[in-house]
Amino acid sequence: MSIKEISKVQVGDMILKYELEEDFNTAGFSIHPADMDEEDNKSKFYRINSMVQMKLVGDKYPNCYGHGSSMRNGESANFLDYQSQIVEETEDKTIVKTFLKDNRGYDVVHMITYYEGDDSFEMKNIITNNSEAPITLEMISSFELGNITPFIEGDAPDSLLVHRLRSKWSHEGRLYTETVEDMQLEPSWSTWSVSTERFGQTGSMPVKKYFPFVAVEDTKNDVFWGVQLAHEASWQMEIYRQDDALHLTGGLADREFGHWTKTLQPGESFETPYAIVSTCHGGGIDMICQRLTKAGQKYLEDAPESEQHLPIIFNEYCTTWGNPSHENISGIIDAIKDKGFEYFVIDCGWFKEDGIPWDISMGDYNISPTLFKDGLQKTVDLINDAGMKAGIWFEIDNIGPAAKAYNTTDHQLKRDGYPISTYSRRFWDMRDPWVTDYLTKKVIGTLKDYGFEYMKMDYNDTIGIGCDGAESLGEGLRQNMDASVDFVRKVKEEVPGIILENCSSGGHKLEPLMMSICPMASFSDAHETEEIPVVAANLHRAILPRQSQIWAVIREKDTPKRIAYSVANTFLGRMCLSGDVTNLTEEQWKPIDEGMAFYKKIAPIIKNGFTHRVGPKLTSERHLKGWQGVVRVGENNEAYVLIHTFRGEYPEYIEVELPKNCPTTIADVYSDTDVDVVVENGVLRYKTSDEMKAMAVRLV
Repeated sequence: MSIKEISKVQVGDMILKYELEEDFNTAGFSIHPADMDEEDNKSKFYRINSMVQMKLVGDKYPNCYGHGSSMRNGESANFLDYQSQIVEETEDKTIVKTFLKDNRGYDVVHMITYYEGDDSFEMKNIITNNSEAPITLEMISSFELGNITPFIEGDAPDSLLVHRLRSKWSHEGRLYTETVEDMQLEPSWSTWSVSTERFGQTGSMPVKKYFPFVAVEDTKNDVFWGVQLAHEASWQMEIYRQDDALHLTGGLADREFGHWTKTLQPGESFETPYAIVSTCHGGGIDMICQRLTKAGQKYLEDAPESEQHLPIIFNEYCTTWGNPSHENISGIIDAIKDKGFEYFVIDCGWFKEDGIPWDISMGDYNISPTLFKDGLQKTVDLINDAGMKAGIWFEIDNIGPAAKAYNTTDHQLKRDGYPISTYSRRFWDMRDPWVTDYLTKKVIGTLKDYGFEYMKMDYNDTIGIGCDGAESLGEGLRQNMDASVDFVRKVKEEVPGIILENCSSGGHKLEPLMMSICPMASFSDAHETEEIPVVAANLHRAILPRQSQIWAVIREKDTPKRIAYSVANTFLGRMCLSGDVTNLTEEQWKPIDEGMAFYKKIAPIIKNGFTHRVGPKLTSERHLKGWQGVVRVGENNEAYVLIHTFRGEYPEYIEVELPKNCPTTIADVYSDTDVDVVVENGVLRYKTSDEMKAMAVRLV
């Protein structure tokens, strides 16, 4: 086995390394931090795996017991020969294109794009069928990272950790860490059989079961590799090992995992979803995560001007529970005007017919003449006159069984010829021009006609494995979800300056593609739960806090302590209030007003900063015990520390060692009562006084 270097390219503080196994003309790809000597991490034995993993129907499946658990390293990938490479550099980005060829007439471009100032880069693959006959893909990767911290003879085992972010409704983003040994990803005695862990999700909710994220940590050398995938439909990632080297690969869910095949006619090309990739030396799991999420900042530079100072939102859903009307909105506005809110969102139910719940009637979107007797414009004008931008809720893609549109099955997604139906939803075929015209009238037309400046986009069920209308169910799903994203882009084009909130049952679409289009997202549906600060802090590893809309739902029975707990949760992202605001006393408004003032002071730190999680590992999110702390350090010598005490045992004094670059002077304190908190010798010391209590300090 003869391996030679093709090239090394430095992007930011990362080295891209391209290698060639000369015996087979196979090109491999790996990365490492620029400040490390790669020889420190050199394996005693590793094979080059093709930098593009793909499988064509008719080619041989992988060897070594891989078939059925992996489609990597089959005949199609091994047929790809290295051809050439070019590096294109401009002021704001570097593009590396590596050209591979299958001599049967299939060409692949492996493409990396690095944007100046990022701590990560984007990777994707483009395949073109230049043969004279159709070909059918059943797997193609978006990314492949090889030679990850191979086991070195003499080193201790248990040095490699795999980090994933698990997710379920109202419990998004839980960090899940395993050793490669516990995952049975050690090489066998002969290094012949393969070990693999393939995971992901199937359907149209990309953040269901897992976030499209994985990171590997070398605890011996303090090195991390991490990937996020930008994709709205079924996806997969795979951790693979045969010899001393660990490999990460992923992209579209393949035929085995996601029912996907794709046929390319002669001359046709196919481009994979892009992956965001990074590596770093030191900083812990939070460092690699925030290097990945930082990639989203560049897409927010063109966000509406109002989004640049992270204004506060009021959403009436937990006030009216799907029954908004001109009358109750008028009462809410009387209670909150002049409080400092800048967005007011009319949530679901504005369209419902008398006696029919909102959650089975979406799709027709005719304004309720009962709820809005004088039409919707009068209510929008009321919101605008109070100094707020008006927003409205739509569930664009889905149709409820009580809607007349439910029976327009010719324009809905089908599987095996039948409309795809759950107990509460059917789904528009977003590829259908008739559907585009219908939604343009109903959604974009409503936004334009009433001057809405904000739209909350919900999505409350999943299509599942896929739909008819393409060469496979998975490809039908991919095409439909691509068309769905294109409609969101159409909204932005036709309603300039619109503020889009990405919502899918709270948090089922928190992936980089949608987050690059929307300046804000719903963080979760955990609107009134005690675990909000845990879920909200979890999401700092997945999306930018400036995009994470966190709700404080205030009830008229709430004590000031409970109100301060709820309000303080919003310091972990974008502040949104809802609840019984028309019935609150002056005593109850006090912690709200003070919390809003505190939020506005820390908004620049939320917008641009680095998050450090502190505190013990929490075993249960529904039954919280102990405490949690978050330190977020901004760019202008400012920071804030947020501490929540829960139930059970926690220390009398919580001590938080502040990061080296963190200021240490307390400028402001927020809680429901006076608190005993000081900073001495770089350590914040807080005397706890009660369970289920929140305290925040701003440091300068």
